[in-house]
Amino acid sequence: MKLILPVLALALLAAAPFALSDYGLGLLIGAVTYTTLASSWALFSGHTGYISLATVAFYGTGAYTVAVLNEALPYPLVLLAAALVGATMALVVGLSTLRLAGVYFVIFTFGLAELVRQLITWYEVNVTGTLGRYIFLDVTARGIYWQMLALGAVTIGLTALIHRSRLGLALRVIGDDEVVAAHSGIPLARTKLVAFVLSATILTLAGAIASPRWVYVEPAIVFNPTVSFLTVIMALLGGANRLWGPALGAVPLFLAFEWLSVKLPDTYPIFLGFLFIGVVFALPDGVLAGIERLRQRREGAG
Repeated sequence: MKLILPVLALALLAAAPFALSDYGLGLLIGAVTYTTLASSWALFSGHTGYISLATVAFYGTGAYTVAVLNEALPYPLVLLAAALVGATMALVVGLSTLRLAGVYFVIFTFGLAELVRQLITWYEVNVTGTLGRYIFLDVTARGIYWQMLALGAVTIGLTALIHRSRLGLALRVIGDDEVVAAHSGIPLARTKLVAFVLSATILTLAGAIASPRWVYVEPAIVFNPTVSFLTVIMALLGGANRLWGPALGAVPLFLAFEWLSVKLPDTYPIFLGFLFIGVVFALPDGVLAGIERLRQRREGAG
């Protein structure tokens, strides 16, 4: 039964574009994209407690890889190239920085996105003599949606497997106490690196799949730091250490911020800041954990 319900939901979501308008399909693409981003972010950060703000560094890299290669390679090979670029970048970054923890890791990952943006900007302006690139791919909105839905399903399925594996157990122990994990014989660096590379590769693929919607990309567009902050808030709101938590946070928040960005285009980032503070202080373990605590209190009172 646990498997039948997700499969039915996936089938309904796959058929949804046939019943929606172009605007509705656009909203669905955005919701599925952020569900994928939040779930892949949680694959590493949800277990270990390492708050990464590097989401847009990989997301933007995936988009730019497609922009550079879309006229040189077939589309499937472009996606493969984006995944390899993301994995390689994550491997280099992980080997260099996963010994950091706490605020130092947060600061570094936030700076990483800006570093990548500045490097690409410098290269484009000084080497290629341009700043933006066009993406000419025969990929429809439905095609983008189905690809992103498949990536999201794979991400949630991979997360479920990791939850039940030795890797998941090791990551949870690391998240609870790294000193205990080290004394238990868990290879800290290797365990964190594997999860970080898996997470970053999915983030890069999400950017690559979404990029044809923009048609024209430049660093300021694809390396928007709001993507990183939204991803973190969504994952934390639903519960980053729960299988369905990131999706529970991503869908309603994406729809809410889409509405706010239309109604209050100049002030909606203020709501983003207040929400981030509220989630951290009021629901540090997510909505699902909060619901469980309320249920336990009621049972205890009864």
